[in-house]
Amino acid sequence: MAVRIRLARHGRKKTPFYRLVVADSRSPRDGRYIEQLGHYDPMKDPADIKVDAERALHWIKNGAQPSDTARALLRKAGVIEQ
Repeated sequence: MAVRIRLARHGRKKTPFYRLVVADSRSPRDGRYIEQLGHYDPMKDPADIKVDAERALHWIKNGAQPSDTARALLRKAGVIEQ
């Protein structure tokens, strides 16, 4: 089973809100996930990013691959380094 850390979109039309989740790579974007690690709200100024750093590092150490966008958000939150 390939596990990914990625974003799941929520919110209404034109007001996106994303959850940072750990999911099986075969599941749909907004479908079933294993664990929620945090959230990202791009509509606020500055954008609101909240991440459970301990759980995110746990999943990364156990082989979960973050998507490109999730990796950028984890860097902004200070969870992973360059």
